[in-house]
Amino acid sequence: MRIAFLGLGRMGAGMAARLVEAGHDVTVWNRSPGRTGPLTDLGAAAAATPAAAAEGAEAVISMVADDAASERCWLAGDGALAAAPPGALTLECSTVSLGQARRLAEAARARGHRHVDAPVNGPPAAAREGGLVMLCGAAPEDLEAARPLLETLGASVLHFGETGTGTAYKLINNLLGAVHVSAMAEAAALARRLGVDPEVMTEAIATGPVASPHTVRMARPMLEGRAADSVGLAIGLREKDARYCLDMAGAEGVAMPVGERAHAWYAAALPAHAGDDDSLLLATVEGRDP
Repeated sequence: MRIAFLGLGRMGAGMAARLVEAGHDVTVWNRSPGRTGPLTDLGAAAAATPAAAAEGAEAVISMVADDAASERCWLAGDGALAAAPPGALTLECSTVSLGQARRLAEAARARGHRHVDAPVNGPPAAAREGGLVMLCGAAPEDLEAARPLLETLGASVLHFGETGTGTAYKLINNLLGAVHVSAMAEAAALARRLGVDPEVMTEAIATGPVASPHTVRMARPMLEGRAADSVGLAIGLREKDARYCLDMAGAEGVAMPVGERAHAWYAAALPAHAGDDDSLLLATVEGRDP
């Protein structure tokens, strides 16, 4: 397929490379053009604007940071929606707000496109290897049209319902992750104050009833007072996702006080750690930030 791929951060670059290596004709765009080099070295073409990337494309995929970046990719004057041919698949893989997911889906359908909201679970390494979990909201026929691409990018494709439901789940998932990481930071701060052996506590968490991928990944570095060796989600992105989820809950009249406390820790960490792995939330919880 001829594919336009918009956004070449850590996740997007891996996903775009995966599509190039699968044999697709990929044109990439990134706000900072310097990031396109590794992809053009693999055989992708580079475009100066999202619209230029989308011209003649059978599918357009975006993986960017937030609502503002999504809006710029798709709906700006040189955005991709107006340039993509009618009938093109449009896939928003970014983690955006539910409102943005719904606005984009409506605008895509109005232009005759087949739209799927498809945010993902998984780290950058999984993006490069095709090991993501694709969290999809779409009409069944649009999902089936997109399935070959989704299965190239992901090890599994989960269909939550109509357009927007994939995004709704992703926001719930990432707020739940913020709760896990915040709780682990608070537990580590107390354990460090009490002199609990980090090695033994790490093993106990990994083999006990509170184990989750987040707590297991965070336990050792937090108990040792350092950043994790493997890079996960940045504190700034987790704060944004948690905020979008709380806004979504508020619109539905659902109270989430535990989620609000977790978000508050992330918001407090932003000035010192916005770009850091969220294992460094510990510094804020311990009061070590300047």
